[in-house]
Amino acid sequence: MRLALLTDLHANREALDACLTHARAQKADQYAFTGDFVGYGADPAWVLDTVMEHVARGAVAVQGNHDYSVTHETRPQMHFEAREVIEWTRGQLSGEQMAFLSGLPLTQEFERMLFVHASAHDPVKWEYVTGLEPAERSLRAARKRMVFSGHVHTPALYRRADDGRMGSHVPVPGTRIAIAPQHQYLVIPGAVGQPRDGNSAACYALYDDVARELVYYRIPYDNGAAARRVIAAGLPIVFAMRLIEGI
Repeated sequence: MRLALLTDLHANREALDACLTHARAQKADQYAFTGDFVGYGADPAWVLDTVMEHVARGAVAVQGNHDYSVTHETRPQMHFEAREVIEWTRGQLSGEQMAFLSGLPLTQEFERMLFVHASAHDPVKWEYVTGLEPAERSLRAARKRMVFSGHVHTPALYRRADDGRMGSHVPVPGTRIAIAPQHQYLVIPGAVGQPRDGNSAACYALYDDVARELVYYRIPYDNGAAARRVIAAGLPIVFAMRLIEGI
């Protein structure tokens, strides 16, 4: 199975379309979406329809914190501009789309894999996995060889060796990474819809469970068009600038 891993789509139609087009060219035969389909961007309905179509064909999907906020009372921890987009998003979605978001699980398992938006240690706390210690907590809680998550908007890869030692790897786009069967891995592909590592190109990854290889990709897309959509929708301009600057 060649599994395309996409996370933090954030209502960015142009970025998602570019990543899916690239994944098809790489002969992906299954898809996993690890949350935050809405928020920040101007096309939540189109993005959700696209995810729902993939799920109907067998794709994995789990709930992210922005998805959760749209269908629940907005959390006070969320900053003002993000809350503003959440309120706007509620008015853009159909009843079917809202039901889809509210019905998404926090985690999903498939064979030796676990999918979660943030940390598997306590998924609904939405912990940011940004170092070895939180990565180890997530891996220990997951009890699966391969853990796929998102939330941090930056590509990352963590490994827990069979002797318990933790390590990290900075992924190089397009480079094949061999996956050792005796180790445990936490894969964070980076954000499709709002990268924050200084590179505005969209992120996704592809995992081949037969060849036991993982590849991270950066996909240039028309981020100017996506930014103009944010402005035209009347959403905070900071979210348009993030798409241009990648921060």
